[in-house]
Amino acid sequence: MSVNDSPAGKQPTATYDSAFLKACRREPVPHTPVWFMRQAGRSLPEYRKVREGIPMLESCTRPELVTEITLQPVRRHGVDAAIYYSDIVVPLKAIGLDLDIKPGVGPVVERPVRTRADLARLRDLTPEDVGYVTEAIGLLTRELGETPLIGFAGAPFTLASYLVEGGPSRTYENAKAMMYGDPELWADLLDRLADITAAFLRVQIEAGASAVQLFDSWVGALAPADYRRSVMPASAKVFEAVAEYGVPRIHFGVGTGELLRLMGEAGADVVGVDWRIPLDEAARRIGPGKALQGNLDPTVLFASTQAVETKTREVLDAAAGLEGHVFNLGHGVMPNTDPDTLTRLVEYVHTHTAR
Repeated sequence: MSVNDSPAGKQPTATYDSAFLKACRREPVPHTPVWFMRQAGRSLPEYRKVREGIPMLESCTRPELVTEITLQPVRRHGVDAAIYYSDIVVPLKAIGLDLDIKPGVGPVVERPVRTRADLARLRDLTPEDVGYVTEAIGLLTRELGETPLIGFAGAPFTLASYLVEGGPSRTYENAKAMMYGDPELWADLLDRLADITAAFLRVQIEAGASAVQLFDSWVGALAPADYRRSVMPASAKVFEAVAEYGVPRIHFGVGTGELLRLMGEAGADVVGVDWRIPLDEAARRIGPGKALQGNLDPTVLFASTQAVETKTREVLDAAAGLEGHVFNLGHGVMPNTDPDTLTRLVEYVHTHTAR
């Protein structure tokens, strides 16, 4: 089911006519909508204040805190959508895996998944496992009103890379060794993770999320043939599992210039593009029928205001002929980014694209 074919009644009615959801549906918009990956987080002093002394994964289980953090960039920057404050490993923690997010390192898994016996630890995720998500989204949607809330989850490949490696990796040697050397185990692992991911997204949508984004942050490490054979079926399963809700489905990865068409074919309504290729070229690779999201280099925000505006115009010019465009960075907001730069960027995009 295409997002354009979905009845409006299946989407939260207060947000249906928002610029963000219109762009996702490839409909005319009053201005190009803007939101930023990692807009709720480390770049904001108010975030650091409320998170002080609270471990990352614990902060994700406190509905009032999640609500406050998610709302902070909406208040400060005037972005066109909120992104739910969480982490891609939250559903894995919720089903009982022994993992933690270590400052300066990232997710670390105590017992990596390396054998078929290890799959038994990946049980199904139930709504009761993440009741705090349902509660937080209920609080958020009441506060946000007409501003859409984006739910999200980690894609099966990226989750698998953490689980098999035991933590962050530059080479994914263990994950790729499983993918190439034991393709049946790999396929079963990704299929199990697809079920967990789909369940996590369903919880968010049923609680009131207006759109969802699947982060396949590290899938750019794969060649297209390997993606099509060994990853795309699991990602497609996730997208298909939430198709009935009629909310836009966004697919994003880093270094995925060679995978863009396949990522769209996996079931996305909107394809996220990093900063490495212009949006008009990305649209050519993806083909018709998809909105695009992106794609300002996050490091541009450390340059002068004039440089930020120049590079932003380049993105907007490249997006001029697109069927639908959501302005974003090509990856997440970096921790040392000046929040005022983001606020000015939102205002610049809104003003420059006002119709």
